[in-house]
Amino acid sequence: MVSILGKEELDGDVKEQIGVVFDGSNYPEILSPRKLNRVMKNIYRTWDERIYFGLLKQFSLPYDKPIKQFSKGMKMKLAISAAFSHHSRLLILDEATSGLDPVVRDDILDMLLDFVQDEEHSILVSSHITSDLEKIADYIVFIHEGKVVFEKPKDELTERYGIIKCGAAQFDALDKSDIISYRKMDYEWQILVSDRERAQKKYPKALVVPATIDEIMLLYVKGEK
Repeated sequence: MVSILGKEELDGDVKEQIGVVFDGSNYPEILSPRKLNRVMKNIYRTWDERIYFGLLKQFSLPYDKPIKQFSKGMKMKLAISAAFSHHSRLLILDEATSGLDPVVRDDILDMLLDFVQDEEHSILVSSHITSDLEKIADYIVFIHEGKVVFEKPKDELTERYGIIKCGAAQFDALDKSDIISYRKMDYEWQILVSDRERAQKKYPKALVVPATIDEIMLLYVKGEK
């Protein structure tokens, strides 16, 4: 059974506390941000236009330009502004930073980090930009072809996982129970392990390096077991 904000059924009060940003246009494109404000005031009892217009100004979004004339990045900034403007406790973001330049994306990630400093706030992020996940995520669920490959605390992945890089002779000598997956490259073997410090002590002559989230995902999917 799945519960959201402590409830198994989404009543009006719970829905008001959820902010959603989809990958794409979120609102009727004939509206302008100013007109959208009037719509949102009638939808959310907790709508705060002071926050809303403050974010529009921060993102340099025009108040009276139709949304249909916005770029993809501008539409995403508008959606994020709206999601932050009704005092949400849970934010659901689907590729929310895609299409944004690195500076604005970093600003939004900082906003998300500030948001989750309150222990009653949570964010569910769907993203292919793993550097974003490394910055803001506490837990990472990796889904490939509709199946959950792993569900791990981010710190476990970034601080403990590692890759052994070695030749064929060293690979043959490895304890296979230490191996999560492996790939044979042109000039070396790459072996994913869940505890790089332990691996370095056990195999002192091998090169054991930290693994990025990208590398971990690739080795889980493309590596051999």
